[in-house]
Amino acid sequence: MVNKETIKTWTEDRVGVIQLDRSKVLNALNRRMVTEILQTLEEWDRDDKISVMVVTGNDKLFAAGADIDEMAEDDSISLELLNQFAEWDRIAWVKKPIIAAVNGYCLGGAFELALSCDLIVAAEDAQFGFPEINLGVMPGAGGTVRLTKLMGRTKALEWLWLGEYMTAKTACENGVVNRTVAPELVFEETMKLARKIARQAPLSVRMIKETVNKSVDHSVYEAMQFERKNFYMLFSSEDQKEGMNAFVKKRKPRFKGK
Repeated sequence: MVNKETIKTWTEDRVGVIQLDRSKVLNALNRRMVTEILQTLEEWDRDDKISVMVVTGNDKLFAAGADIDEMAEDDSISLELLNQFAEWDRIAWVKKPIIAAVNGYCLGGAFELALSCDLIVAAEDAQFGFPEINLGVMPGAGGTVRLTKLMGRTKALEWLWLGEYMTAKTACENGVVNRTVAPELVFEETMKLARKIARQAPLSVRMIKETVNKSVDHSVYEAMQFERKNFYMLFSSEDQKEGMNAFVKKRKPRFKGK
């Protein structure tokens, strides 16, 4: 395990784990934490020994939101000069799967962090929300956009305007969360999911993520052309030959990510 200033990190079974570690302030996300998360994700994205990444909080909560104390005295010019959301944008460039494991509260900036991940596993008693409107502001790290793409315009507006919390069940029913489990099983079930994905052909996993992300922002025709290109490309991989040969010979494939 590596202890950094705001997070803890470790790896197991080709899965890299980032644990938010500012429990004294309810894991509030400050700029240093976002930097450390991003640096770790990018480092693991380049590491052939890591196939999947997990971001989690602790047994009581994921995170209560952004660090308001850090932002309270900011103004438009200081925020523009900081360009603080540039690092958030780079999370979307990570090619390997990222899974959020959520207990307790996941609010504001923390919800945006979870939505920046590819999948979310949540405790049955977890709560999600964007309370920014109660502070006279709004989400700024992709919250309004990602929530709208998942829930649809009218439902997203309701949650964003009211600033209320949604249960894990509601989030799951609206496609925001992938699955809900008992609070004590969140990390265990997330790791099971991560290990299953880690056993898949790495290039296929990467190409699927890339293609699905394209489909969100492009027309059906454009996305299908991109899908076709990636499909063809995989037929140049050793893993495609291994996977199909293993299927014919009725044995388990041994993927190498090549």
